[in-house]
Amino acid sequence: MLGIDRRALEAAWTLFLFALVLFVIYSIGRTLVIFAVALIFAHLLAPIVNFFERRFPARFPRVVSLGLVYVLLIAVLVAASIPLVSRISQEAATLTAKLPDALKSDPLERLPFPGWLEPFRPQVTAFVHDRISDYGETIGPKLAEAGSSLIRGIGSLLGVILVPILSFFFLKDGAAIRAAIVDSFDQRRRKLVSDIFSDTHELLAQYIRALVLLALATFTFYSIFLAVIGGPYPVLLAGIAAMLEFIPAVGPLIGGITIVITAAATGYGHLLVIVLFLVVYRIFQDYVLNPYLMSAGVELHPMLVLFGVLAGEQLLGIPGMFFSVPAMATLRLILIRLRKRHAA
Repeated sequence: MLGIDRRALEAAWTLFLFALVLFVIYSIGRTLVIFAVALIFAHLLAPIVNFFERRFPARFPRVVSLGLVYVLLIAVLVAASIPLVSRISQEAATLTAKLPDALKSDPLERLPFPGWLEPFRPQVTAFVHDRISDYGETIGPKLAEAGSSLIRGIGSLLGVILVPILSFFFLKDGAAIRAAIVDSFDQRRRKLVSDIFSDTHELLAQYIRALVLLALATFTFYSIFLAVIGGPYPVLLAGIAAMLEFIPAVGPLIGGITIVITAAATGYGHLLVIVLFLVVYRIFQDYVLNPYLMSAGVELHPMLVLFGVLAGEQLLGIPGMFFSVPAMATLRLILIRLRKRHAA
């Protein structure tokens, strides 16, 4: 009718629905971030909760044992983080107070230069001083803004309250929710949907736990190294680097640059030692820790990772940068499953 092909109408309708779904996802981005963070938190705690829950007497209702273990874990995490946060706050306050005076000094005066580079010391010093000034005026506030953006992304206080509650429900009813979604599909598609859920669950669980372990390793190695060599603000800088590990590709680079610039701004004289350590540790993490901890399903081309990070920042800010890699890896697994089904 009207000379319009039925296939063209179906294709146009499919594109319209796809665009509508993308628009809805963009519109409710903050809500989705809260649920995604809760799901990640649930994946992180699930092995510990399941371990202790199995040791409760059988007469205990599952919800009671789960609730007790969950509350105990939350309490332990909060208690363990209080002294660490206090130390980081103290070092941050000290750095903020000393930074204006440090920016006025020569950060390279105690750094030995090779003979051929010595005539260019004034130019190099001027360049470094300009970069440090940029650090004080631009990078520092941007790091603070990044923290604020992350908080805004999970809904501020509301998100902090909702994330543990939603995580509890994911741990308690996750299997039932999954079964209900699978049963809502046609009988012929249930196995495919169930396999996709299994792949996604395994991917997210391993990815999140690997990221946490990488962040803990970064914090441990950085803080110990900086403390041993007498570097400035070891806990603060190690904490910043550990948090930036959750941002793919660009996060570790920003963390390393922040450490070097802070050390130079505060007059630390062994910058080359810090740079050498950062390079060696990055090689160790990228070629030893990362391949060992990360699942094969997370393997993405570096260009695709950078695209996802930049696109995620445009869509949802800092949370979008974090969720870009698991989202693309999940989409990859779904496409692989669909391809196998069509090939069968």
